[in-house]
Amino acid sequence: MIHLDAATVLLQWAVGGMAFCWFTTRRREVSLGYGWLLRVTYGLLAMAAFVAGFRYSPLPVRELSALGVVIACVVALVVSVRRRSAGVSGHRLEHDRRTERVAAMTGIARAVDDRPIDPGRGAEFPPVLDLVPVVIGTVGLLAAAIDAAPAGGADTIISLLRTLVGAAFLGAVTDAMLLGHWYLTQPGLPRRLLNELVDALGWIWPLEVFVLLLPTGMISVWSGSIDDGWGGTLGWFWGACAVSTIVLVFVTRAALREREYSAVMAATGLLYLAILTAFGTDLVARAVLDV
Repeated sequence: MIHLDAATVLLQWAVGGMAFCWFTTRRREVSLGYGWLLRVTYGLLAMAAFVAGFRYSPLPVRELSALGVVIACVVALVVSVRRRSAGVSGHRLEHDRRTERVAAMTGIARAVDDRPIDPGRGAEFPPVLDLVPVVIGTVGLLAAAIDAAPAGGADTIISLLRTLVGAAFLGAVTDAMLLGHWYLTQPGLPRRLLNELVDALGWIWPLEVFVLLLPTGMISVWSGSIDDGWGGTLGWFWGACAVSTIVLVFVTRAALREREYSAVMAATGLLYLAILTAFGTDLVARAVLDV
């Protein structure tokens, strides 16, 4: 019987997304709006996890953890909005560097903001606040993983690995796609930030596939030991999604090596497809294996 615990998946998505929100904002180069977008998005996903958990498969620790993620996202959002006048130091420095470079190449002088980074405008938003919902949410994911493996022992370890790696996998691919779109509002954003997220996704992919192949895993679906209800079709669909995801990662990397600005938009389109295949990789396996 195919079964998928929506509350756990939604909490995974929120925790992984906030982890990679910090991964990018810690550079202090992306504008404040990107952080606002992600905190609102993942706060709503955590709220959905809270509601789905109590409605369909109550697990108090997980639900309280999801509520904690919502509160932590709201707190981080409020702090960021209140400190918006301080701006983002790395963003301003990068803007000035590019301005000076253009002036040197063209001879057209442009004004550079040579004020101190924080001339009495207050402290910047501390990116470490984005890790608070990650820590809180991880507690709920651990509880959900243990609950999903009542037999204990090796099954519990595999369940923990699948839950935590899956959270990172879903978070990395989603944040990469959202960051790609953010270049439309912040064209001068260094391409390095998007490259870092795509590289992280490439490193997480083999871990994701490996933990889903561990027994009892997707190999059992291919061999027929586990009936997916579709004569093995879902097993092969999972394999196609897994392979397509890593192919899209490599193609996205290749696109980002092109110098034209349109390369970023091409990479973003590829990441749209990667979200579909990545979610197919994680969710199909979790549904078929009931993990």
